[in-house]
Amino acid sequence: MTDVDAVLFDLDDTLCEYRRTTADLLELSFDRAGVEPLFTVDDYHARYGDFVDVSESIRDLRRQCFAALAEEAGADPAAGERVAEVFSEERDHGDVRPLPGAGTAVERLADRYRLGIVTNGAPEMQTAKLAALPFADAFETVVYAGYDVPAKPDPAPFYRGLDALDAEPERAVHVGNSLESDVAGAAAAGVGSVWLSNGVEASQPTPDYRIESLEELWTPPWERA
Repeated sequence: MTDVDAVLFDLDDTLCEYRRTTADLLELSFDRAGVEPLFTVDDYHARYGDFVDVSESIRDLRRQCFAALAEEAGADPAAGERVAEVFSEERDHGDVRPLPGAGTAVERLADRYRLGIVTNGAPEMQTAKLAALPFADAFETVVYAGYDVPAKPDPAPFYRGLDALDAEPERAVHVGNSLESDVAGAAAAGVGSVWLSNGVEASQPTPDYRIESLEELWTPPWERA
């Protein structure tokens, strides 16, 4: 794959990360809500996608998700809702930082390709994150999957992004850190996939390209192939 017109990016843990980790915030939320820890951050992340398409906002998503996790742990769902409320009050979606190499990668790619964001996340949450990044203006379109269209790995958000960029799937790539949503979703849409593995050894579904850091995008792998 060498002829590329457009590059789509995931946002969370691909281009940026919270300065305050979700694990730390969840621990604080249990403590302030007066609830014994009922689930872990991995449990939350594993169930997050189940509520993207059925929630009205990230606050509502978290309320539903934490209530379900509490009930599955044998507790009152209301306990999970209390934890979710504290979590939402404490979380600052603008308190993010770019991942190493992100700024240079975006700047260099923007010189040669049309760029867009395809992210699973509520608009109010993801907009705040993007606004905090110094390279936000490089992206011509942002698709809030799960809200504008079904969540990744459904191909619909990729098609929405490509339509906005006037690009065809076979002439586009998507960069993301999740095999389940980014790589699988790109494949479903006929888009090339670039997996930011962060040292993880899993390889299914198989991406078209695997990178360990965003610095590898300074000279994109599809240009080296």
